[in-house]
Amino acid sequence: MIINFSVQNFGSIKNKQTLSFDADKSDKLSDYYVMSVNGHRLLKLGLIFGANASGKTTILKALDFLRQLVLHPIDNKTSELNFEPFLFDEITANENSIIELDFVDKIRYQYYIEFNKSAIVSEELYRYVGSSKRKSKVFSRTTDVDMQFAKIKIGDGIKIEKKQVAALETNTLWNNTVLGGYLKTNIQFEDLQNTVNWFSNYLRPTIMPNSNLEEFVTDGLHDNNIDKEAVVDLLKRADLYISDIRTKKIETEIPDELIDILKNIQAQKSDKAQIDKKVSVSLVEFEHTVNDKKFYLLLEQESAGTRRYYSFAGLLVNIISESGVLLIDEMESSLHPDLFEHFLLMFLKNSNGSQIIATTHFREFLNDRSLYRDDVIWFTNKDNDCATELYSLADFDSSVIRDSSNILNAYKSGRLGATPNTGDLYIEKD
Repeated sequence: MIINFSVQNFGSIKNKQTLSFDADKSDKLSDYYVMSVNGHRLLKLGLIFGANASGKTTILKALDFLRQLVLHPIDNKTSELNFEPFLFDEITANENSIIELDFVDKIRYQYYIEFNKSAIVSEELYRYVGSSKRKSKVFSRTTDVDMQFAKIKIGDGIKIEKKQVAALETNTLWNNTVLGGYLKTNIQFEDLQNTVNWFSNYLRPTIMPNSNLEEFVTDGLHDNNIDKEAVVDLLKRADLYISDIRTKKIETEIPDELIDILKNIQAQKSDKAQIDKKVSVSLVEFEHTVNDKKFYLLLEQESAGTRRYYSFAGLLVNIISESGVLLIDEMESSLHPDLFEHFLLMFLKNSNGSQIIATTHFREFLNDRSLYRDDVIWFTNKDNDCATELYSLADFDSSVIRDSSNILNAYKSGRLGATPNTGDLYIEKD
């Protein structure tokens, strides 16, 4: 579970911004929204509102960037890291960026990383022992930028042989994290393994509006990794007139022109592996029962909304059965508002050990204050430097927001920020 996530000098973010899942003292809807994890009261949901280009997606991108950095280390020293610092300032454009992550599974860890496009400049991992509030260092890492060499120092009390540390240093390129170096090294290091496992098994890739989730869900259903009956039940509850799902895999031939492209790529890489001209493709059909008669439609024949909710239903079943963090950009895309709310409430009611961080423009969700806690609602706004500010509804005092306030009206009126300043409607004509 994420406790806190902070990012600085990354994309539209200039100064340090923090997304926190620490629940406040309120007991409101705690049975739905709050989990107890190793003594922490943690929230299941972070819902981010804001104008276009205000930095909502940047929060998700920063988390996804960190995940990629850990799990997919670069193979050579000359490759640059795939990100941009805050570019609307001559100083920050040349300064290092920083990401901090405080998370807990069975053990609580704090991870800190400072980097630029060329290298990981410094890196630290701390752990908390038992219920203690004191942390101990697992490792710290510094980089000699001139020599392009990483130096790793192991924390006191960590039992590991010097030759294993030397091997870890050798495999930790100056543009790799120590965690990425560990993935290349044949050693046993419990805290590094725990941390890598968290990034691999818990933090899921970001779901964008154009992400192809359908194949993931269909494969999961076909391989019995996702409970089909549960997905069908969710589709029935969504009133989509779907009574069953059928999946199958077929073999299809790759077009000759694509084979030629693959051969050219293979030749450039000096790869002599055999190119299989046939691939296995998963197909799904939806059974519709109309007037007691059954009809079947392929996925491609369904509406965009049905296809989106089919993907979300599969995700929901997966995230309930297997704990994880879902990152969803523009969650309301192609969904009816009632299905948006239904999905969230189903997640909150049935999950235990998972979190969702989602961006949305569906501001009408704010209209019914009985549906949410203030500390799960977040806003992004641009300051005078055109930099992203991230803040929670719970940050506002009673002079702005009272218990009786209608949050939707306050948001629409601009009292909470995070709305576009559209100007007048007049267009000059020649």
